[in-house]
Amino acid sequence: MSGQDPRTDRLSILIEQFDQARETAQVRLKGLGDEEYLWEPAPGSWSIRRREEAVTPRAYGPGAWVLDKGAPRIPASEYAEVARQAAGGMSVAKIAEDWSVSVERVEEVLAFTGEPEPDVVPITTIAWRLGHLHSDFAGRWEWTFGEHRQDPHFLVDFTPSASSALDGLWETLDRHRASIATLTDEQLDTVGLSQYPYGSDPDDAYIGTLANANLELIHHMAEIALLRDLWRARLSG
Repeated sequence: MSGQDPRTDRLSILIEQFDQARETAQVRLKGLGDEEYLWEPAPGSWSIRRREEAVTPRAYGPGAWVLDKGAPRIPASEYAEVARQAAGGMSVAKIAEDWSVSVERVEEVLAFTGEPEPDVVPITTIAWRLGHLHSDFAGRWEWTFGEHRQDPHFLVDFTPSASSALDGLWETLDRHRASIATLTDEQLDTVGLSQYPYGSDPDDAYIGTLANANLELIHHMAEIALLRDLWRARLSG
C-alpha cells in the first residue's frame, strides 16, 4: 500500500503467495465446462466416478460420486508413510486395510531396505485435480480450525458439474484464507496444530504445513492449466 512499508513477516508472505495463486487459478478456470472437466486425456486416467463404477481400490467420497485413489500396490513414495504408521503403533492388519492391500504386502514394505522403483504417477482429469484440492483443504481445515472429528474422506460431495465443483472449492479456499489470517507466530511454530490424520501434519510445525498447502494449490492448478491447453489443442487439431 502506498506510503507504508510492505509486510514481510512469515504469515504475510505465505498469505500473499496464496492470494496470487488463487487469483491466477480463478482467471485460468473461467469457462470450464462439464465435458472438459471430465475429459480423460489417456486411458485409465484417475477421475471422479459413480460409486459403482470406481476402478481404484481406495476411491472415496460420501455420496454417489467418488474420487479415484489407490494403486494395486503401495507406491514407493509412500513407504516412509507406512513405516510411520507402524512406528506409531498401527497394526500390520490395520495398515493393510488402510492401503487396501494384503498383510503380506505390508510386511514386504516394512522389511524392504533397498531402493524402490520409481512410482508411475497416474494421469488425471481436471475433475480429479479439483476434487483432490477441495478434499485436501477441507480436511486440513477441519483438523486445524474445526472440530477435529470428521473423516476428511467424507467432507466433500464430489460432483460431475464443473460449476458446482468450482463454487465449492472457492468457498473452501476462502474459509482457509480467513482462518489462517488469524494465526499468531506462536501458532505458526506449534507442532501438531494440524491433526490431519492422513499425513505428517501432527508431527510438523504449522508453518511447514501452511507452506505445503500453498505448494499443493500452485502445482495442481499448474497441471490443470496444462490440461486446459491440451483440451484446446485436441479440439483444434
